[in-house]
Amino acid sequence: MERIDILIVGGGIAGAALAYALSVDHRVALLERETHCGYHATGRSVAVYSETYGSRAIRALTVASGPFLRHPPDGFSPGPILHPRGALHIARGDQLEKLTAALIEMQPLAPAINPLTAPECLTLVPFLRPDQVGAGILESGACDIDVDLLHQAYLRAARAQGAIIRTEMPVIGIRPDGDGWRVDTPAGSWQTWTLVNAAGAWADQVAQLAGVAPVGLEPRRRTVTLVEPPAGLDIARLPFVVDIDESFYFKPSAGMLAVSPADETLVEPADVQPEELDIASAMDRLQTACNIQVTRKGRSWAGLRSFVADRNPVIGFEPRIPGFFWLAALGGYGIQTAPAVAGLAASLIRDQGVPDRLTSLHFDLATVSPDRLRR
Repeated sequence: MERIDILIVGGGIAGAALAYALSVDHRVALLERETHCGYHATGRSVAVYSETYGSRAIRALTVASGPFLRHPPDGFSPGPILHPRGALHIARGDQLEKLTAALIEMQPLAPAINPLTAPECLTLVPFLRPDQVGAGILESGACDIDVDLLHQAYLRAARAQGAIIRTEMPVIGIRPDGDGWRVDTPAGSWQTWTLVNAAGAWADQVAQLAGVAPVGLEPRRRTVTLVEPPAGLDIARLPFVVDIDESFYFKPSAGMLAVSPADETLVEPADVQPEELDIASAMDRLQTACNIQVTRKGRSWAGLRSFVADRNPVIGFEPRIPGFFWLAALGGYGIQTAPAVAGLAASLIRDQGVPDRLTSLHFDLATVSPDRLRR
């Protein structure tokens, strides 16, 4: 039986980042059920670093992650993780009150954002339909994230620090073992003091294996499809564009436009595939907002984004069950928040409280603690 300090179940971005954060001073193992880490959510993300995206807790975690993503430690990554993109939130005339409210909510953590007039939005994205744009908000500091580079860098650096990473290693049993846990897999058993549940859409199932009540995780399918941009238009410098209700978004991707209807269909945890209805919805919403006739599509894909009812992450020890740590419900924000989420989780596991950087952003630990879901 392998004996380690901390065992992480799940090799997505959250598990990989935490393995990196903890393996510097703990013996860590990470178990991933699939053939490679990040198969279901991390590897299918159209990731953007945006300090205006998500709840206040998410935005604080994003802002706190910025320094690491912009300037990673020497040798961590073979190239830049972030690439300038910009993000444009647009609103029709009947959505202007929502846009104003969003601006007020966003500004405390992203003071550099700018309100734009409709003509200014059309200058940035000339194929938007004028009758679909009443005003906008520009976040010029938003960036594309090289997801695979970041994820692989975390895994590589964790291994270099001594972390054990095993793929094709499903967990089939968990039970208390003295002051810790015994975790069974088809290839053998592990003994650990701290068990971290970073199993993504399967986190409730892992919890139930351990005799821990689920948190009510809701896996939701998100669809993306690639379409050819308008002929003759250089889209390389276009911003990420999202409407203020997040009913659709698009961004450049490898010479095409990656378009999503921002669907959130509740599904069982699985290897999800895109549905034709969602692809058609993406096309319809794009063509309603933009002067584009879709003549050629590229590939489409779907991924899982998992939430609990309040749409904040679940990060912390399960109340009254020693050594069981939740790192779940990261929704569509897990990549842009990975450095700060891992730093927070590692600090809580070490019993060191909330890191100073998050405290300075007025981050409220209660908004992500499992305690809030047990009352």
